[in-house]
Amino acid sequence: MSDHELGDTQAGPAGLSRRGFLQVSGTGIFLAFVVDSLPGIARSAMAAEKSLPTDFNAFLRIAEDGRVTCYTGKVEYGQGVNTSLRMMLADELDVAFESTDIVMGDTAVCPWDRGTWGSLTTRVFGPSLRAAGAEARQVLIELASKQLQVPVDRLTVEKGIVFDRTNPSKRVGYGDLAHGKRIERHSTGKVAVKKPSEFKIMGTSRRRDDGLVKVTGAAKYAGDIRVPGMLYARVLRPPAHGAELTNVDVSGVAQIKGARVVRDGDFIAVVAALPELAELGREKIKAEFKKPASNLDQDTIFDHLVKVAPQGSVVAEGGNLNAGAKASSAVVEQTYYNDYVAHAPMEPHTALARFEGPNVTVWASTQNPFGLQEEVARTLHIDEASVHVITPFVGGGFGGKSRNLQALEAVRCAKLAGAPVQVAWTRDEEFFYDSFRPAAVVKIKSGVAKDGRLALWDYQVFWAGDRGAAQFYSVADHRTVSSDGRAAGAHPFAVGPWRAPANNTNTFARESQIDIMAERAGIDPVEFRRKNLTDTNMRRVLDAAADKFGWKPRKHPSGGGVGRGVALGTDAGTLVAMCAEASVDRVTGEVRVQRVVCAQDMGLVVNPAGATIQTEGGITMGLGYALREGLRFKGGEVLDDNFDTYHIPRFSWVPRIESVLIDNKEAPPQGGGEPAIIAVGAAVANAVYDAIGARLYRLPMTPERIKAALSKSPNG
Repeated sequence: MSDHELGDTQAGPAGLSRRGFLQVSGTGIFLAFVVDSLPGIARSAMAAEKSLPTDFNAFLRIAEDGRVTCYTGKVEYGQGVNTSLRMMLADELDVAFESTDIVMGDTAVCPWDRGTWGSLTTRVFGPSLRAAGAEARQVLIELASKQLQVPVDRLTVEKGIVFDRTNPSKRVGYGDLAHGKRIERHSTGKVAVKKPSEFKIMGTSRRRDDGLVKVTGAAKYAGDIRVPGMLYARVLRPPAHGAELTNVDVSGVAQIKGARVVRDGDFIAVVAALPELAELGREKIKAEFKKPASNLDQDTIFDHLVKVAPQGSVVAEGGNLNAGAKASSAVVEQTYYNDYVAHAPMEPHTALARFEGPNVTVWASTQNPFGLQEEVARTLHIDEASVHVITPFVGGGFGGKSRNLQALEAVRCAKLAGAPVQVAWTRDEEFFYDSFRPAAVVKIKSGVAKDGRLALWDYQVFWAGDRGAAQFYSVADHRTVSSDGRAAGAHPFAVGPWRAPANNTNTFARESQIDIMAERAGIDPVEFRRKNLTDTNMRRVLDAAADKFGWKPRKHPSGGGVGRGVALGTDAGTLVAMCAEASVDRVTGEVRVQRVVCAQDMGLVVNPAGATIQTEGGITMGLGYALREGLRFKGGEVLDDNFDTYHIPRFSWVPRIESVLIDNKEAPPQGGGEPAIIAVGAAVANAVYDAIGARLYRLPMTPERIKAALSKSPNG
């Protein structure tokens, strides 16, 4: 173990000294470590944006009372990592779970972190945390060896107490070892972590430690923060994206007692001591805007996207497509579509900003507090060290809270008003300014040989992205191309990551096409997938789902009004197989998903209860993009601004959900927050086809689209 002292002057990415990060208290044992095992693509993106820390970006502290705290820039916004990370730490340090704490997303005390996204926390941060915990345990044993005058190899640890195996009365607690000391070490990464057979906490089910405060309403979100003298702001909004302010009259605001206007160019807001007064004041503003001319809407967007798409890049390829076509006894060409989808979090974007001299503190619902810190510093032209971002509980992110527009609005208003200001987006603002899941198009040309094996796979995805696009079935002659980018004017509003970005689109298209090929080959959909899979791990997951579901070959499509579908996928290192049963009302077009079985191989499952909850949540959310969630718009004007027209899943939609977690403790933990959602659209679409003999090629599968498909289907 290195005794290297942490430098006083070395600056981290946030502009604060590394020493500053550790000044959370005077004494204790500190172990700093770096999370450096990011996937190549993520590391490249991060390195291009800002130099990565090489000394540390997380640390542990063992205090005089024996409590162990992890400080990290990661954020908890519903995924349960505040529990699972503590489980990893407690197990490696041999302390009780109740003796651990985690401080997350506070830029004043936590080292820099890029943000919480991509199901990276457990599979990337987790192993580094375990390694740090194991090394901290070794440091404590070495300290105990000196204090107890007992050789290291005779010492063991139980619940934070180090004792002599041959004489258990010779013992010392972690807190006593830390008492009156300040010891700082860097992790070397050379201490082995525990084997699965040694786990006492990991692999057991534990209730989330934030569950009680959330269900009782005691949890504090950004909108719950109050500071003396704070004001509420309502910002003047354009009627459409791209609209330009041409004339404005704010004189009417003076009619509202206690409301006043703050303005910086075209940024205009009303602030008041009550949000209702701020809203009344905003209603008194008379503004004229020039809307951009555009004929794009939710139906014409697809031709536009294909037309303006950049040249595609090859994601994967092999063999020869012409040879594959010649080897095929049946070739099918099909195009798939998905609409724009909103994040629609329960908690809209909210932030509170307060200035104290040259410094500003921002409480914000955000997935990337350090990114926000940088944005605020750039906006105000101040040093990042003058910006303190605190992330309370976040009420859902799904990728949408990686943007921080509301926080920048709060900062601008607070600066102009000379008082703390909170900006809480209304639901219509949340819809208007959302960075939607992009509308996308997938074109597939595939072929199957006489023996039922895939012979051709020519796949191109436009605008969704390439996550989940690469082929995992065994097909020699294949090519996968992704046409994505940032072409000006491609989308009429902002788009961005939406839970398992791109993978929902790609899995829907691929698995729908695989079902079509199974039917052309005259083979049961599950058996067809088995036949074309050489990946034994994926086959194991498929078999687990099919066995739990009770899948038996039968006529396909059954056409009996109740159908079943299957879909496979892989995301964030996790393998997914899903079977779904759904009924379809031919008169109304309504789809009712009755049962879903989801099997996943996510490597080591740290908290099975937490993983099950994430699976159920992903499936429930997936029903939205599969059945109802699709944004209506005209040009830059968003036509859906609340849940009366934009339908998210309701409690009455929730089917019977059964989760199967493959026992694979020897493999590293993989992502658990997103994978289950990717297969929902495809599994339900395949079940709908089995039920009515009419296939849907566009998501969501609304009642109107179901009825239209039935009217065109020979089976209808």
